Amino acid sequence: MRPLFAKPISAKQATLLVLLLLIAVAPAFFPSNFYYRVGTLIFINGLAVTGLVVLIGYAGQISLGHAGFAGLGAYACALGPVHLGLPPALSLVLGAVLSGLLAWLVGRPILRLKGHYLAIATLGFGVLVSMVLANEAWLTGGPDGMAVADLGLRGLLKSAGIKVGNAELWYWLAGLILLAGAWLALNLKDSPSGRALRSLHDSEVAARTVGVDVARYKLSAFVISAVYASVSGSLLALTNRFVTPDIANFLHSIELVTMTVLGGAGTVIGAATGALLLTALPQVLTALQEYEHIVFGLIMMLVMIFLPDGLLPSLHRLLRRRVS
Repeated sequence: MRPLFAKPISAKQATLLVLLLLIAVAPAFFPSNFYYRVGTLIFINGLAVTGLVVLIGYAGQISLGHAGFAGLGAYACALGPVHLGLPPALSLVLGAVLSGLLAWLVGRPILRLKGHYLAIATLGFGVLVSMVLANEAWLTGGPDGMAVADLGLRGLLKSAGIKVGNAELWYWLAGLILLAGAWLALNLKDSPSGRALRSLHDSEVAARTVGVDVARYKLSAFVISAVYASVSGSLLALTNRFVTPDIANFLHSIELVTMTVLGGAGTVIGAATGALLLTALPQVLTALQEYEHIVFGLIMMLVMIFLPDGLLPSLHRLLRRRVS
């Protein structure tokens, strides 16, 4: 008799299936629209973190300035309709293209550095973007921020006879975009280019010895992660219908890196778990009021001390030891 499944599903298929099930099933347990909002934020952060998986998890490079690219994407959606007359969706694409080009220009000199020198250089880039967005009030509205045009998708659906709430619409849209981003990152991992990127993580010298163009692949990873961050920033701006320079500040960059490392930088599902925890946990800890940040920091410290490879990889290794 032929087995039900000719072959087991791959890790890529399992990751996409888990993400799809979580996105589809979670709304059944949402008591109010507030939870749709939190879910949307998780997906948006998860998209940015997926880009950092390519940079940190695959290529072994660090960036403390990726919030700068998120800010560029967000302000592209704010400025495009006002100054260029572009629709918000096209402004999102334009922001991603500009972020990719800027990452290519900035990354060529920056990625010659290694270790903490690279971290400081990327930090400087993020701080520079944040300062420009905050100080050029004639263009960006300054610290007060500026409004963002409506995407118009809800109106299109309504004209087609589909009625959906704004919170629900953004939940499903952000979820679908996260799935698409995860699919692209997982396909990259299994490709020859992905294997070349992962060889950089272990040893740049060894990778160069076997013929890997180290500079090109490092720059490619930086550009890809910048585009992911830009799209996530655009989605956040379109969701909120408002944007401020805070989206590009240093703390947001640290949050993104922490999400990536906390869940497990080597896997898309691990990094998505980090985005889930660091986005949802503050909402849960609000009941603790003034102790919220203390408990939050303590949880992060304990995870990084006892599960240094990230939450999911460490738990997976512990379960395998128990089973064996």
